[in-house]
Amino acid sequence: MLLSVIFFARFGQILTSLLFKSGQPYALAFFNQTFTPFYYAAPACFYLYITGFLQDRKNLQKIEWLHFVPALLAIIHVIPWHFSTTLDWNLIGSQLAENGYFSLRAKSGLFPPYFHYLFRPVLVFGYLCLTWVVVLRLKNKPQQILEGEGRKWIIFFLRIATFFQLFSLVPIILRSLHIPYVNASFIVLNCLALLIILLYALHKPYIFYGYLLVAVDWTKKPATKKLENNQPETGAPLLSLSEKDPKPTMAAVKKINLLDAQLSDYAFAMKEIMEREQLYLHHNFQIIDLAAKLNIPIHHCSFVINKHIGKNFRDWINSYRVDHFLKQYPLKSDKITIEAIASEAGFKSLATFYNAFKKETGVMPTTYFA
Repeated sequence: MLLSVIFFARFGQILTSLLFKSGQPYALAFFNQTFTPFYYAAPACFYLYITGFLQDRKNLQKIEWLHFVPALLAIIHVIPWHFSTTLDWNLIGSQLAENGYFSLRAKSGLFPPYFHYLFRPVLVFGYLCLTWVVVLRLKNKPQQILEGEGRKWIIFFLRIATFFQLFSLVPIILRSLHIPYVNASFIVLNCLALLIILLYALHKPYIFYGYLLVAVDWTKKPATKKLENNQPETGAPLLSLSEKDPKPTMAAVKKINLLDAQLSDYAFAMKEIMEREQLYLHHNFQIIDLAAKLNIPIHHCSFVINKHIGKNFRDWINSYRVDHFLKQYPLKSDKITIEAIASEAGFKSLATFYNAFKKETGVMPTTYFA
């Protein structure tokens, strides 16, 4: 959702650029005022997305909603109050066409012009610096450093966003130094930079998987092995659904109407492979990886975990991680930190570890061991 606000803001910039270049003041008036709140929300969304990603948080904290105060002010700014002066959209359009968004000196709403040409660039640059400070501080906290594809994605996103945000401030710097710049050349450089980024993305498309696209790991080969027969202690063979009866398979795929025996077989296979291979130790292990290993549909995996095991996938895998942590802590607590042991158990962040530990044991780690 935070990413979508950033993309909507960028889309609004492109759309209104076309409108003021083509000289359509009425359309410009509507779309510019519509997208202005997105412009003031985008820097905060950029910061909150990066920090939330690094801390593995899915929701905003109450205090973080204050970051959207500028967006609220922007909404107040663009509302057509009856006591406000009439806006000259021909003048606004010509100023935007001449030097871009940050050059707008004409009144564009309730607040004075500096609300747009001064406050907005300060907002962009301030949140950009704040984001980099947060990222650089993580170097001193090894247990929170991202690994694998998550690290590649966030670094890629951060660098690209930084480049374009700083590039958008170049006209302001040049104008303040009284250095002329050619608008056409500026646009060409933007397009060339975007082309390079697209070529890089085409070369490494897996960067987007799990973040902008479906969570699929392209580095893995498709599973070709069927679910093997396993011999439980009772001596009864464990058969896959397709081996037992091909007809119920069709109905099961559509309605997920699995028999009790099938539920038990799937649940046993999931627990057995999870414990034998310790898949929960991988930070980025997902339900799609489990389904591929067992060669069963993802929705069957989800159904069995939810209905038969009684947990969602995230809580289920975290229960294994907490159990692993409890076994390792007495052996390693005098050598490494509690955070490092949690990371070895498969937790990506401290927040996730503490939440999972309390959910499983009812108390925090210090209280538990005390």
